[in-house]
Amino acid sequence: MTALPTTSTIAVIGAGTMGAGIAQVAAATGHSVLLFDAAEGAAQSGIDKTRKGLDRLIAKGKMTAEQADALTGRISACGSLDELAPAKLVVEAIVEKLDIKQSVFAQLEDICGDDVILATNTSSISVTAIAAGLKRPERLVGMHFFNPAPVMKLVEVISGLASDAEVAQIVFDTAAHWGKHPVMAKSTPGFIVNRVARPFYAEALRVLQEGGADVATIDAVMRESGGFRMGPFQLMDLIGMDVNYAVTNSVFNAYYQDQRFLPSLVQQELMQAGRLGRKTGHGFYNYAEGAEQPAPNTTEQWPKPERVIVGGHLGVAESLIAQMEAAEIAIVRSEESDHDFIWVDGVELRLTEGAIATELAAEEELNELVLFDLALDYNHATRIAITKADQASDEALQKAAGLFQAIGKQVSVIDDIPGMIVMRTVCMLANEGADAVNQGVCNAEAVDIAMKGGVNYPQGPLAWADQLGVPVVATVLENLALLYGEDRYRISPLIQRKCFAEQSFFETPSS
Repeated sequence: MTALPTTSTIAVIGAGTMGAGIAQVAAATGHSVLLFDAAEGAAQSGIDKTRKGLDRLIAKGKMTAEQADALTGRISACGSLDELAPAKLVVEAIVEKLDIKQSVFAQLEDICGDDVILATNTSSISVTAIAAGLKRPERLVGMHFFNPAPVMKLVEVISGLASDAEVAQIVFDTAAHWGKHPVMAKSTPGFIVNRVARPFYAEALRVLQEGGADVATIDAVMRESGGFRMGPFQLMDLIGMDVNYAVTNSVFNAYYQDQRFLPSLVQQELMQAGRLGRKTGHGFYNYAEGAEQPAPNTTEQWPKPERVIVGGHLGVAESLIAQMEAAEIAIVRSEESDHDFIWVDGVELRLTEGAIATELAAEEELNELVLFDLALDYNHATRIAITKADQASDEALQKAAGLFQAIGKQVSVIDDIPGMIVMRTVCMLANEGADAVNQGVCNAEAVDIAMKGGVNYPQGPLAWADQLGVPVVATVLENLALLYGEDRYRISPLIQRKCFAEQSFFETPSS
């Protein structure tokens, strides 16, 4: 490991929430930290706020007063950039403006030693562009923390065109020494997290815009079936519509209006109305005191079936069999079926593969067809989304709902939307992660570490794709592309390659 020793002085520029948090992380490991902010008194204010946060940990018994004193005692407020001269690593966490960042780093080159490592916490500006005007551009890398820095484990270590590999490795190892989960990435728009996360919001917005389901139902399905800590609309309200919409537009424009990153008209409308989420008291949800919160669409209780027929192998949904048996539902297996299904008293249930139920019912002359959505883990999912073909009767939905209710699931009925909710989102996340790997931004392990550590996904999208089956992901994307006729759903070449090779994302081609 080439981490900077704890005897090395660390400097942080910018004493806002992020900068003060980074200073706390470095000081907690034993470094002396120099904290500077251009605003008078801001550096000391940042230290004071850090101490208040530590006091809350003391009150909870997670830290002693002596430990808190020692930590804050290692952070010194500085009144000028010149005082940062002893630093071996300088982390910049200031306003997201290229010219200001370039100016600060140019000054630091003259103030600090030739061996100083310069790191930018930028989330959106090219590291290559920031380094372009420097005398020693090879000494600059991205060191992108996630808010709140003392809590969030991920650090994206970003190399620009001129970044020295050894410098990047030192920053990577230092972040690991600080207790973080660092990942290496190339300087491209959105890096890893802000790029790969776009479909989490975009697909939910698309389902909403097309009337597939309402906000509360989409959020509930993503949480209670998909295993995500927050639904996409809850998260957009928390982040702030202005911030989330700006990031989407930034990535969209940086990739020359690639349709995969197309911003949503629904979100634009909320922006125009000033409904920015929690910060304004109204976004997708109303946060006014006493405001009634919408409940997800949950169907009424229906009778339990006595017997089902299972055709083929249900793949990721195979655990439903044991749950049905535990509910004392008789199971008849039909292993030689040409497709996978659950048959309930004349109704066929299938896991969605991206096609709409109405089209499948017409093609196969199978009117009583119901599709169900993907779950992270069908054993622990508490809600399942189902949809029926337009040709199917209401009784078909009732029989399907009764089956899932019998094994302890709440059921949300949604419209016949391609790929439903969780399935289309997971496949698009995997597709974007695969494209990041295919374009040399990072490796597969970095994608999954980044998405779990940076945005708390319950599973890395590429590991999830492996679990689902890469050919299944490809089929879902193909069906979405056929139905929509849009480049947005084009399949990453890496997914195609893994299908042909019958390989996991975490296997390398044989030499």
